[in-house]
Amino acid sequence: MNRHDDGPERTFAALPPARGKAFAQSWWGRAWLKALEDTALDLAQLKTGRRLARAGAVGAVSVRPGRLTAVVQERDGTAHRADVLLSELTPAQWDRFLDMAVERAGHVAALLDREMPPHLVEDAAAAGVELLPGIGDLEPECGCDAWDHCGHTAALCYEVARLLDQDPFVLLLMRGRTESALLEDLQARTGASAVAESDEPAGVDAAEAYAAGDILPPLPAPPGLPAEPGTPPALDTATPPAPGIDPPALEYLAARTAVHAHRLLAQALEGALAAELTAGQDAVRLAAGDPAREVADRLADGSGRGPEGLATAVRAWRLGGPDALSVLDEEWPVEGEALARARAALEAAWDADERPGLRARDNRWTTAGSAAQLRLGRDGRWWPYRREQGRWQPAGEPTRDPATALATAELPPRDGDAR
Repeated sequence: MNRHDDGPERTFAALPPARGKAFAQSWWGRAWLKALEDTALDLAQLKTGRRLARAGAVGAVSVRPGRLTAVVQERDGTAHRADVLLSELTPAQWDRFLDMAVERAGHVAALLDREMPPHLVEDAAAAGVELLPGIGDLEPECGCDAWDHCGHTAALCYEVARLLDQDPFVLLLMRGRTESALLEDLQARTGASAVAESDEPAGVDAAEAYAAGDILPPLPAPPGLPAEPGTPPALDTATPPAPGIDPPALEYLAARTAVHAHRLLAQALEGALAAELTAGQDAVRLAAGDPAREVADRLADGSGRGPEGLATAVRAWRLGGPDALSVLDEEWPVEGEALARARAALEAAWDADERPGLRARDNRWTTAGSAAQLRLGRDGRWWPYRREQGRWQPAGEPTRDPATALATAELPPRDGDAR
């Protein structure tokens, strides 16, 4: 990947055509495309953008704070300058991000390895800093004078997803900081923190401090939600358990209850309580915490899924919680307006000569080779599935665009997919 790092702008040479490949294979690259696909009002323009990007029609991409730019060339030779705008972080937001990063050195190490761990994004969001774009955050500007995302700005976004796969610092540059500036700021803060710790006074006389109580600052506000759930006490004691009590299962249940309580409290503080789970869903939730073998076996039996079925359900849960389980378990007829919308999305997703053969059965569309499948959720999102060892397995997160979902389903499984 060719690039120039002189100054706050980086220019990436045009990438080769991406025929037959998904545009984003990293989770943050897919999140970038989700912001585009959930925002665009015209699915046909997304299809045009994918076609242009796959054909290598996007020229060199210029990335600078708040803006992406590239020239996109049509089949007939006409070219348009496409720009996509993304708001820069404010100085206060960068301060909060840097403070968070200094406290968690592993985040910086991951970025230097060209990885963006989910915890980095979650910790930044907890500090009031949204790194990844959301719905409506990718603002288009194009020389074709389209008022919404056109094929040219969509093609630019698909191309940038490939760049983000290779280097998440591209996203941080769009948000306002170059890699070198960010690392210098982190180094300066780390040094300042070390100096501050070494210069702390030894303390003052307790009587003097008590006498000066009227000038002391007020007590801080009560602490908020802890960063991590608490650890229940261990049951490994000399006292034997009562009949019918299984200490490993009880310890695991207590630990998962603490995690669930922590999540519920966080949601309650945000004003959004989680939906009540069924017993079967709760068994999958517990199994997603990687319990000990004997506990996992009990959950497999109690859920009625068996070990392989529970492993598939856990895989779905990790991709989308209860919604993903519903798509895994339920097969429902698509009729009326829902069917019309589904057919329109499928028609708009591919050119006529590129459209794959799909066999429909209720809310499931299977490819002619029966190796990939699209499942339509009740909310209109498409879930990718692939056949592995004779069983349909969830292959990725849902998207509004069936072509993106199918491309994900057709990717070879990764080592971590079976976890």
